[in-house]
Amino acid sequence: MAASVAAAAGRIRRAIRRSPPWQGLCFRALSSEAPPTQAAAVRDAFLSFFRDRHGHRLVPSASVRPRGDPTLLFVNAGMNQFKPIFLGTVDPRSEMAGFRRVANSQKCVRAGGRHNDLEDVGQDLSHHTFFEMLGNWAFGGEYFKEEACSMAWELLTQVYGIPEDRLWVSYFGGDPKAGLGADLESRDIWLNLGVPASRVLSFGPQENFWEMGDTGPCGPCTEIHYDLAGGVGAPQLVELWNLVFMQHNREADGSLQPLPQRHVDTGMGLERLVAVLQGKHSTYDTDLFSPLLNAIHQGCGAPPYSGRVGAADEGHIDTAYRVVADHIRTLSICIADGVSPGMSGAPLIVRRILRRAVRFSTEVLRAPPGFLGSLVPVVVETLGGAYPELHKNSAQIVSLVSEDEAAFLASLQRGRRIIERTLKRLGPSDVFPAEVAWSLSLSGNLGLPLDLVELMLEEKGVQLDSAGLARLAQEEAQHRAQQAEPVQEQGLRLDVHALGELQRRGVPPTDDSPKYSYSLRPSGGYEFSTCEARVLQLYAEDGRAVATTGEGQRYGLLLDRTNFYAEQGGQASDRGYLVRVEQQDVLFPVAQAQVCGGFILHEVVAPECLKVGDRVQLHVDEAPLTPKQLQAVEDTVQEAVGRDEAVYMEEVALARTTHVPGLRSLDEVYPDPVRVVSVGVPVAHALEPASQAALQTSVELCCGTHLLRTGAIGDLVIVGERQLAKGTTRLLAITGEQARQAREVGQSLAQEVEAAAERLSRGSRDVVEAQRLSKDMGRLTDAVDTSVMPQWQRRELQATLKALQRRANTAIRKLEMGQAVLKTQELLQRHSEGPLIVDTVSAESLSMLVKVVRQLCKQAPSTSVLLLSPQPLGQVLCACQVAQSATPAFTAEAWALAVCSHMGGKAWGSRVVAQGTGSTADLEAALSAARAYALNQL
Repeated sequence: MAASVAAAAGRIRRAIRRSPPWQGLCFRALSSEAPPTQAAAVRDAFLSFFRDRHGHRLVPSASVRPRGDPTLLFVNAGMNQFKPIFLGTVDPRSEMAGFRRVANSQKCVRAGGRHNDLEDVGQDLSHHTFFEMLGNWAFGGEYFKEEACSMAWELLTQVYGIPEDRLWVSYFGGDPKAGLGADLESRDIWLNLGVPASRVLSFGPQENFWEMGDTGPCGPCTEIHYDLAGGVGAPQLVELWNLVFMQHNREADGSLQPLPQRHVDTGMGLERLVAVLQGKHSTYDTDLFSPLLNAIHQGCGAPPYSGRVGAADEGHIDTAYRVVADHIRTLSICIADGVSPGMSGAPLIVRRILRRAVRFSTEVLRAPPGFLGSLVPVVVETLGGAYPELHKNSAQIVSLVSEDEAAFLASLQRGRRIIERTLKRLGPSDVFPAEVAWSLSLSGNLGLPLDLVELMLEEKGVQLDSAGLARLAQEEAQHRAQQAEPVQEQGLRLDVHALGELQRRGVPPTDDSPKYSYSLRPSGGYEFSTCEARVLQLYAEDGRAVATTGEGQRYGLLLDRTNFYAEQGGQASDRGYLVRVEQQDVLFPVAQAQVCGGFILHEVVAPECLKVGDRVQLHVDEAPLTPKQLQAVEDTVQEAVGRDEAVYMEEVALARTTHVPGLRSLDEVYPDPVRVVSVGVPVAHALEPASQAALQTSVELCCGTHLLRTGAIGDLVIVGERQLAKGTTRLLAITGEQARQAREVGQSLAQEVEAAAERLSRGSRDVVEAQRLSKDMGRLTDAVDTSVMPQWQRRELQATLKALQRRANTAIRKLEMGQAVLKTQELLQRHSEGPLIVDTVSAESLSMLVKVVRQLCKQAPSTSVLLLSPQPLGQVLCACQVAQSATPAFTAEAWALAVCSHMGGKAWGSRVVAQGTGSTADLEAALSAARAYALNQL
């Protein structure tokens, strides 16, 4: 009997690893009598269960835009917002620091990055880019395995009414390589809850050991699975709920150490749970999606959705239904949370999702223009009750979706025309140029997905130059890497063990209130009060706590109080130095200050010995830091500077700031009480219920160190801008002396542009002078693009230079055309009527040479022409055109390639006109090769 159970368990393990969820599985409903449970009721039942029966605090879903976590493009799991608790870095003054047992329904997006389901969506019946994760958490050992398993079993079997015989569980079977034994505690809990041993399976670390990343908190997990078959034939299991028990920490060396505090982290996908409770074959068949699928059918007139996949889905109709339904949910959620279509990072992923949805809706479902925007109200109706931000931002979502859909459709039409023109220039066996495909792609100008470009070419029976495309992609990646901002050196940090030890010892968080102790001198400079503190702990670079420092080494210094501002909220860390109270002639430079879990760690280089218990004085460098982001245009800021308004600062309860219209804040966790900064209006007045002050001046939540009067700025110049996403622009500004210098640079460049315009108005005597002026325009354009100068002036000069460059190019073309006519007459006098002209001519540029060739062929239509023009240092320019009466085998591109290859160069062009370059000292040999090739073709 035991052997047969073990054999069956082995087969089930293999089935779980091997089988994709949902697709192709038979399904037996929970009950033929029970009515289906609506998705909203399922979500509410989960939250009510943990709140009312088990005392959990309900917290709202975090935005899908991660807060202060550069490792994520999107929030992709319920635990993301609680990472500071798991890592021990939560600010003890924040609301989150008080969390003990919480539950919520978290919005999650898995598209791009490590977890990316984008290309799978539509191909099967289960993948989504947006989904809801139901979860409950216990922090700091509030409860652990027994309570977590019992609650989960109670909810599934008693509240949702899932028969116990349909549920299987798995637990961690151990990992001998890591020295981890099996999680027998979880196994025994399930057995005590009444789960038969035959339905309790053990798995290894790949299935039942959860890790946050390469390092950090981790632990065994136990999973609850649902049997779709319901006892009919072999079990067909899908994962329903994952319960993670964080009790270890993965160290940098790969080893596992016990966590100072244990946590419970559970997650259950709402879409899959609803499918089970409603007895549906697929998540797309539930009431979370059926309103959307019906709206798609009504809006585009395609056949009704029938849930087909793979080869059975003729014309990919059902695939398109799933793609559009999933993607419009994701787009609505992302835009409501402030992630709009853009050009990099998460906004670029949103842009790709939108364009993928447009592609399937127009190309497959034949939807009319504006169709996607019409689906947004359906999403709002379906999800807006749980996520009110959808109602609040519905108009903006419709606008952005519709605008980008229209832009993409216009790009699609332009792309088709470019492809048609390119195909006309290609020979029957030619591959489509990679450069053209790249220019059409999301990485190029039109923003078409490359797979769509390939599909459009495939429909015309043309192959894309894949090797060339790979080369361009590699070059683009290298270029981006070169342009990327250098990675800043990681400062010293307190890890989860160091933080746990400080908390165990009862060490209070660092008192950083002295950072606000500064005043404005009559001279205009700032005076920072000194701060005396005691050394509580020293940390070596490897994170070890040490009692003393060695000379010349870098250390992390923990004090009981500080006047240094630690990097946070977009403001850089203060720099400065400290001295020992009893020996003030030795300076310990402070490179930066970092905050971890309320403790501020000062990074110092120790010139001499420093030890725990020493008394020190801290001194902050007095240079004002350059602001990097402004929320008003330059003239508005300068008006405020001119008024020399007072800047008011006050700490207030966080709850008083939640409903102030116009109050500015970053997307991060604030302490309570929070510091409010108000320009020109006392904080108390700005926070009055009827006050409109925050709509008329700057009132913000900010723990940064601020000027005391606006006049101290002196001058401010906006010198740059960057569009982060549609409707969101970052402005870069400089102040004081740097602002004055920027204005001088702008004035100097404006004078140079004016002088260039005067030169252009006087006209050029010849092509060489005109080309020199054009190059000067290019040099000026580069200088204007890259100099630190007023942005408004940069924009004006760029527009002026663009117009001047066009005029200069027009002048060059006219001069070249005039010279081309003269050179054409000279060549016609040297050559009698005939089918061929092969000769040399002086030309300053390739464009000039092409004009001469075109003039010759215009005046002698039955003549094929190839001209060479020797240049300095042995280079030779080549241009040719074949007569319209020439045989089809005689093409200009092949003719130019034959001649330029003879000279060791390259050529390009079309069947009629081509050009190229090479190098040779024997011009006559090149001319002979040109004549021989042409005569052979003629």
